[in-house]
Amino acid sequence: MPLLVSGSEVKKILKMDDCINLMEKVFIALQKGQSIQPLRRAMWLPDKNGLLGTMPAFDGNSKMNGIKVVSVFLDNHAKGLSSHQGVVLLFESETGSLISIQDAEEITAIRTAAVSGVATKILANPESETLAILGSGVQAETHLEAITKVRPIKKVNIWSRNNGHAITFIEKHQNRFNIELKNYDDITEAVANADIICTTTSAREPLLDLEQVKPGVHINAVGACTPNVRELGADLVANSRLFTDSIESLTNEAGDFIIPCKEGRFDESFIQAELGEVLTGVKEGRKDPHSITLFESLGIGVEDVACADYIFKKATELSLGTNITL
Repeated sequence: MPLLVSGSEVKKILKMDDCINLMEKVFIALQKGQSIQPLRRAMWLPDKNGLLGTMPAFDGNSKMNGIKVVSVFLDNHAKGLSSHQGVVLLFESETGSLISIQDAEEITAIRTAAVSGVATKILANPESETLAILGSGVQAETHLEAITKVRPIKKVNIWSRNNGHAITFIEKHQNRFNIELKNYDDITEAVANADIICTTTSAREPLLDLEQVKPGVHINAVGACTPNVRELGADLVANSRLFTDSIESLTNEAGDFIIPCKEGRFDESFIQAELGEVLTGVKEGRKDPHSITLFESLGIGVEDVACADYIFKKATELSLGTNITL
């Protein structure tokens, strides 16, 4: 009987520290060719306001395979709903039996930020103390936690299209971490002195460009995950050292990359490396304190499968979840 694990149980089991460590192992195995990661498939709805995506993968560390089925509706933030909703299905690899069904919303929220934590750990300047977060939703919350795990953050600047949401965000998290959180109405002021910037918005047009950021900044670009939307201006991307989780995903799905490519700004040779290549020493990460490093996050299925395996084992150990009969 498959084990059904709810969102609240996922959140109880999958802690950020553990997930950051897990994601490092995921990228190392992927780079070594031990995992299988096909490009995800997306079916757009007729009005183009949302899509249904399927993300299969085989995780070489756990020897488990699975698939995330997720709907992506970027306008859901305005409705008080998550932009990403769905389930992760975990199958064991001996008989192909379905062993677990898990809430994808919480897994996505945690593992996406954990991957940005890995990128920040290997690409951001070590002494980075000021973090700017653009956005005030779920990913803003998890990125606040992830980045403070890997860098000595002392100040966090928050900007959101909805200033009320930003104020609520700060009120919720002000006492959670021993750092200063400050709300900014102006995006340029919010990022001006930031050592690390996380863009976690549903923007369709660029919010951030080169003249707004300082030399040496590290950027985690998270919100734009389809070819026709972007959070970053072409000048900023063109003057950054670009890293990603999956080059195949980047070149097929990332508007931040695809749109400037079509404009003739650069081509695939501009991409520096995948995270796994930096983690294994195959390619270099940050070269100097003054370069702008950019991690373009797309999210890949092997991250979800690895999390699902970890959650399944922990849930079994802790007697969490519900066995169901299909």
